[in-house]
Amino acid sequence: MADETAMQKRETQDIKPERIRSGRTYVPNVDIIEQNDKLLLLADLPGVRPDDVEINYERGELTIHGKVSPRQDPENTNYLLREYGVGDFYRSFQIGEGVDHSRIEAELHDGVLTLTLPKSPDVLPRKIELKTQS
Repeated sequence: MADETAMQKRETQDIKPERIRSGRTYVPNVDIIEQNDKLLLLADLPGVRPDDVEINYERGELTIHGKVSPRQDPENTNYLLREYGVGDFYRSFQIGEGVDHSRIEAELHDGVLTLTLPKSPDVLPRKIELKTQS
């Protein structure tokens, strides 16, 4: 069973990205997987280069912002059909006390961002040694 206090999805209506660029902002699809000693967060960020990903943690909030550059120059491109929307990605999560935020790691590979969120030692199960009297 997942530790609901470790990470809580912020409701969609609460997500209000700061508009620092004009254009669309998308909410990336995310999977969160719980393992014995960590949580893995996998986010789809197609078209985002590693240099254009910004991940921040502040006061219990983890934010992901991926910037996507247009694939063509819109002023010099004569589109016959245009279905692919280009825009930035933004997602925010509340991180509970069960995650050791000082050890969060991130990796971007083939448009998938993988965040490793190690569990705090306080929430990890531990084996208690039984002392015997001689």
